Amino acid sequence: MALLEIKDLSLSIGPFGILRDIDLSVDAGEIVGVIGESGSGKSMTALAVMQLIPVGASTRGSVKLEGREVLGLPDAEMRKIRGGTIGMVFQEPMTALNPVKTIGDQVAETAMVHGGMRRAEAMKVARRTLDRVELPADRFPLDRYPHELSGGQRQRVVIAMAIAMRPRLLIADEPTTALDVTTQAQILTLLQRLVDEDGMGMMFITHDLGVIAGIADKVAIMRRGEVVEAGETVALFRNLQHPYSKALFEASSHIPPRNPPAVTSGVPVLAVDEVVREYPLPRRGLFEKRKVLRAVDGVSLRIERGENVGLVGESGCGKSTLARAIMALEPVQGGGIAISGEPIDPRRGATFATRRHLQVVFQDPYGSFNPRHRVDRLVSEPFHLLGASAPTGAEREKRVARALTEVGLAASDASKYVHEFSGGQRQRIAIARALIIEPSLIILDEAVSALDVSVRAQVLDLLADLSDRLQLSYLFISHDLAVVRSITDRVLVMRAGKIVEAGPTEELFRNPQHPYTRELLAATPNLEAALAARERMAAN
Repeated sequence: MALLEIKDLSLSIGPFGILRDIDLSVDAGEIVGVIGESGSGKSMTALAVMQLIPVGASTRGSVKLEGREVLGLPDAEMRKIRGGTIGMVFQEPMTALNPVKTIGDQVAETAMVHGGMRRAEAMKVARRTLDRVELPADRFPLDRYPHELSGGQRQRVVIAMAIAMRPRLLIADEPTTALDVTTQAQILTLLQRLVDEDGMGMMFITHDLGVIAGIADKVAIMRRGEVVEAGETVALFRNLQHPYSKALFEASSHIPPRNPPAVTSGVPVLAVDEVVREYPLPRRGLFEKRKVLRAVDGVSLRIERGENVGLVGESGCGKSTLARAIMALEPVQGGGIAISGEPIDPRRGATFATRRHLQVVFQDPYGSFNPRHRVDRLVSEPFHLLGASAPTGAEREKRVARALTEVGLAASDASKYVHEFSGGQRQRIAIARALIIEPSLIILDEAVSALDVSVRAQVLDLLADLSDRLQLSYLFISHDLAVVRSITDRVLVMRAGKIVEAGPTEELFRNPQHPYTRELLAATPNLEAALAARERMAAN
């Protein structure tokens, strides 16, 4: 008997079919990967198992957990199953944690609700569980709050909450998407160890084929609410049959076509010289001297016109802090920054004349737009940097239409709102906004990390094409080394506020010199390497 058996599961919301005839099973001690693009039905399948479907949704088919039918069970019965028999780990730990409760209280709550324990006993369970997820008592006491932890540590707390009652089934929905590669590797190793130790089954949902190839025993590929292909991981990936599966596989290793960069010497579009950014730390005593955290420690870099430079490193290494300093959004305590030869005054910040040479594209396009405004107003926002020379009337509309068509959208899209677009289209709108005033440099801060692999491939193609045609320069900040390798000419590796290694992209990837760089590369999921490793294990 399978631990989880889904047969002919269909789900509709009103007249819209969301899931159609899903067949999926998970055995005890087995990890089953569910992959597909946004909107394919991955998360909705998991929510159907948990019976957390939207109000008004209707289901048919069968979902059995250890032989017991759960579809149609009363809420009171399902509440006993959720957190007890089934645990769930969500993508964003900060939204799954209560910011005003300690981590001990939040893990203990699971034991109190599902185990009927008193608080003292539940806190002992919380301590043991946090130890299991490698958050030891000497460094992570139970009275810590979520904001005092890093992203990877918060995700470990969420995992502890999910496994506190040693569930039979664990559902992990994109649990590593927001993490850097080394933290991701640690979380994946932790999840595999927990499955081995407890003999539980796990449904692992992701859009990262490299991750799934390294962790899953079986894989199901979903598209538009259907499972288009399923099977044992290596056999499936080595012999893909469905056109969508093949397209997904190709997109995961896609390298945008690029001409050799026509880098022009002279005044660089960005010059950073020995920049220091410090933050004061709170005093522990009334008379204690205030200490500082040096987030950026003497960083220097240059980017020439037409050159794409990658900046990589773990969360907290100073990448985004450096980016904010370059954008004059934060003051620096040492060194200098110049944009296209114009220095930024550390006290007054950048002038409009300087800012017009620099634009930025953020990770979450929806979060960087005002949802009340139409696309034409959003895209034309940077015109205020041009002052009296900003276009108006018909010329403004023409410039907006041109920017939209440059990124593969229609001029008519200017009259729409951002909620009418997909994630990839929103990112195209963000790029159009960055292009509208023809900057010299665009900073891309995790600009494709939240996108599906096929959409990511399209956006990378677009960025490469724009760089070639418009002689644009990019500072590409990312924790995804595969993406950085595909789009950049040079790479800078940052650790603890310093650049520890720099060089041409291919040379650095082939022959890394610094131990930290080698550690980053070793932790990066690689689809082909993961499949080859599994084949070697099977042969032995």
